[in-house]
Amino acid sequence: HVGYHIKVFPNVRTARSVATSLTAVFAKMAKRVRLPFSDSENVELLVQAGLDKISQGGDEATQKQMDEFFKLFKRYIEGEQTEVSWNKIGPVPDDVVIEHSSIATKEMSKNGLLDKLVVIKLNGGLGTSMGCEGPKSLIYVRDDQTFLDLTVQQIEYLNKKFGSDVPLVLMNSFNTHEDTEKIKHRFDHRVSLYMFEQSKFPRISKESLCPLANSIDSPHRCWYPPGHGDVYRSLLRTGLLQKFIDQGKEYVFISNIDNLGATVDLGILNYLINQKSPPEFIMEVTDKTRSDVKGGTLVNYDGKVRLLEFAQVPKDKVDQFKSVSKFKIFNTNNLWVNLKAIQRLLTEHQLHMEVIVNQKSAPSGAGVIIQLETAAGAAMKNFNGAIGK
Repeated sequence: HVGYHIKVFPNVRTARSVATSLTAVFAKMAKRVRLPFSDSENVELLVQAGLDKISQGGDEATQKQMDEFFKLFKRYIEGEQTEVSWNKIGPVPDDVVIEHSSIATKEMSKNGLLDKLVVIKLNGGLGTSMGCEGPKSLIYVRDDQTFLDLTVQQIEYLNKKFGSDVPLVLMNSFNTHEDTEKIKHRFDHRVSLYMFEQSKFPRISKESLCPLANSIDSPHRCWYPPGHGDVYRSLLRTGLLQKFIDQGKEYVFISNIDNLGATVDLGILNYLINQKSPPEFIMEVTDKTRSDVKGGTLVNYDGKVRLLEFAQVPKDKVDQFKSVSKFKIFNTNNLWVNLKAIQRLLTEHQLHMEVIVNQKSAPSGAGVIIQLETAAGAAMKNFNGAIGK
């Protein structure tokens, strides 16, 4: 048993300084004694002290990111369920997933439609899973064209065809931002190109539950990008969300940079803009195949529609999750989201996404590390009238 004694110090600065110095001691102790979840308040104090130390060397943006990480960590350490209760899962209602053909209309008005749109490409991943180095977006696909080259061509063609100026936004991670910045000038006169770096969170040791990073300058192996669910808060933090709303933009189309089939669908955009009561969120889905067995799917969970990801499935239910007969829907991660709805939910602190616990072997070979992540599609349950298409 490990006892904790908290002394009241005359000011916060002194208390944090002492707590920070104790972090290393507790980390060493934790190698021998696993800190139980019942001592979550004590663990939170230690981790908060470590995050304060990291923030001291950064700016206001760093502080905000550490605050967001701590909220995620607090949910995890206090025992928020990260695996689903299988008996609460059911099929989604018929009116939640609609056929694309049902929203097609011959009376589509293209005038001004694209003026309401922003396109975001998720550009945080590396090409390691494809056996390549560097950002996935800079992998050559064909005819000396990269994923990014072809994406720019798609937006450029759309704008020329309809006389519009749809902006292309890249959400980079610290793994991809520098390399992407180096080639940005190639596209400056072809499309309105914006880019921002998503949050950078510290990895934590599974054993001690303490951050691997001890300063803002800690090496890359101590950090991770916290999944594409971070896109909403990063949009707000960088000021781009307000900028696009001020420009009269209404919807953002979000998709993966390496999905060249994720192009702007005017039928969906027309449906969103010209409906009397349009949904605030649309997820493009397709029939699940045996090639998609680990992809997310939509389920009715405890009476609410939500995204179920592979990492949230209990180990003894994995085979059922992979079944194409039980779970027939596949999330393409092509998302259409109302910008003002994002702003409203963030302002009211109502944008909730499940914590995804991603365990990895430490790069240095020292034990197991934990990454706490969120998925963009998991935000679906927070938006009014959300549907899959």
